[in-house]
Amino acid sequence: MNKTILYYLLTVGGVGLLAVGVYFIKTVEDPQGLLRALPYICVGLGCGLFGHAMGEVIIRSAMKKNPAAAKQLEIEQNDERNLAIANRAKAKAYDMMVFVLGALITSFALMAIDLIMVVLLVVAYMLILGYNSYYRYKYFKEM
Repeated sequence: MNKTILYYLLTVGGVGLLAVGVYFIKTVEDPQGLLRALPYICVGLGCGLFGHAMGEVIIRSAMKKNPAAAKQLEIEQNDERNLAIANRAKAKAYDMMVFVLGALITSFALMAIDLIMVVLLVVAYMLILGYNSYYRYKYFKEM
């Protein structure tokens, strides 16, 4: 399948998820259980999917119209200095995220938020830390 068509489909899917989420928010009077969070999850995923896919569509369209700019963009994306800067920024953002997410989980637990929400955040937090540990060990063995 052509990647541009895929991104158009993802854009439509994002708008669809956004519309479904807004529809559920406006129509469901007294949400119970999963319906309390599902519309907001749909809105968040829809917005993210739409933004990412639409950005790719715009970039591909611009690259098609201007091949010289496309070549320059490819060179800049693969430049070692830019890659090193991007990796350092990711590392700093990850370091900050670990502390912010830990503080958020602690504050949610102290505020007596629903246990399911706290457990979901803890599972996500542990998944991120496990992913970090796995790759740290893998890269340590390689180098």
